[in-house]
Amino acid sequence: MDKFMMEALKEAKKAYKKGEVPIGAVIVKNNKIISRAYNQKEKNKIATHHAEILAINKACKKINNWRLIDCTLYVTVEPCLMCCGAIIQSRIKKVVYGISNKNYGGVESINTTLKNTNITVENGIMQDECLNLLQKFFNEKRN
Repeated sequence: MDKFMMEALKEAKKAYKKGEVPIGAVIVKNNKIISRAYNQKEKNKIATHHAEILAINKACKKINNWRLIDCTLYVTVEPCLMCCGAIIQSRIKKVVYGISNKNYGGVESINTTLKNTNITVENGIMQDECLNLLQKFFNEKRN
């Protein structure tokens, strides 16, 4: 599991280098990465260009199906409500993330959509690494 989160973290570092909020995602099927992405909201000037959405779109193209059955999404930060909706619609079976997002996260909130589905959720994977990168980014923005 850590090896796939490490790949998501590599994607987050790409976002960091480009001045994007450093969130990265990979989608895995049959123990192979089928897509990877990082946040590109600033670059593309599109509010929905979150790492999770971009990774889902790439995975759908790769397997030529909108149903990502038996796939796992690894993402460095808890998905927002919009991304949770896309996760549900794409039929991803498992979501693994590094750190919680108290302000915008859609997984841990009381009435979250993911908690009311059959999607398995694991969090806290490589938490320190994910948190350090995010804190570094925002500390630099504030200084």
